[in-house]
Amino acid sequence: MKFGYLKNIDHVEFQQPLPRQETIDYLQQRETDEQTPKFYIGATGWSTKEWVGQIYPKGTKTTDFLKYYGEQFNSIELNTTHYRIPTGELVEKWKAATPDDFRFCPKIPQSISHRNDFGLSNGLLKRFTDVITELEDRLGCCFMQLPPYFDSGRLPQLEQFMRLFPDHIPLAVEVRHESWFQNDATFQQFVETCRRQNIATVVSDVAGRRDVMHTAVSTDKWVIRFVGNALHPTDYKRVDEWIQLLKIYIKNGLKEIYFFPHQHEEPVVPPIAAYILEQVEKELKILVRGPDVDKYQQGEQMSLF
Repeated sequence: MKFGYLKNIDHVEFQQPLPRQETIDYLQQRETDEQTPKFYIGATGWSTKEWVGQIYPKGTKTTDFLKYYGEQFNSIELNTTHYRIPTGELVEKWKAATPDDFRFCPKIPQSISHRNDFGLSNGLLKRFTDVITELEDRLGCCFMQLPPYFDSGRLPQLEQFMRLFPDHIPLAVEVRHESWFQNDATFQQFVETCRRQNIATVVSDVAGRRDVMHTAVSTDKWVIRFVGNALHPTDYKRVDEWIQLLKIYIKNGLKEIYFFPHQHEEPVVPPIAAYILEQVEKELKILVRGPDVDKYQQGEQMSLF
């Protein structure tokens, strides 16, 4: 992930913002039930060859990567859809390769998110939503990453898109332009717009853009993109802070979390993911299926073979 990347993080203040009282108030006002909160964790793809012998069995063919990825993670930030709309045939293959509890989180294609009309005039939005609906119960939460030049003055345009986005598809939105974060009133307008349309917020925790690190929730779902720094000690400290924040929000009504750990070197994603889930189980009391980083390194043979 190039956004916010820094080679040297020695002078970065990683302190996480405090929980937002208005978010706690909002969560408490929502209708809730006794359903156990759901925690989904995943990487940005399944094609990392260095995972063979780490979290994939030795000798795994590339055609089987998704099958073993789905064994290790229960979700994925599906970046491939950012560059092209998948075919129905491909979506069926994704479903067939993953277990029932797996959730895909497809990124809205840039041919939609980076167009002035958001793909409404040429049918691209309908084409994408029609095919992505075929994921059925494997569909987690789509998310739209707005381009870095999309500033806060274009909020009315964004709200119009939100109104037209199909209600049956969960959606989260990430804004990046500095103008959204220059004052809390502007950012709160974005959050309130998301709430009116039942759209979740996306937060990115990344070294080089601490302004985008917010703690605002707009539905009972939240998408968190955590960008680490090669397992630097601050990675683990930041995870611990996230867990404590999530504990507060879950207590007040947050029901569904999608947590996507990024690393600039993909081979170190499984270790930080394993640590995250260890803390989720310990502190949040949620059992989540996640990566076993020792399984294939120890030479254990898959029972499927």
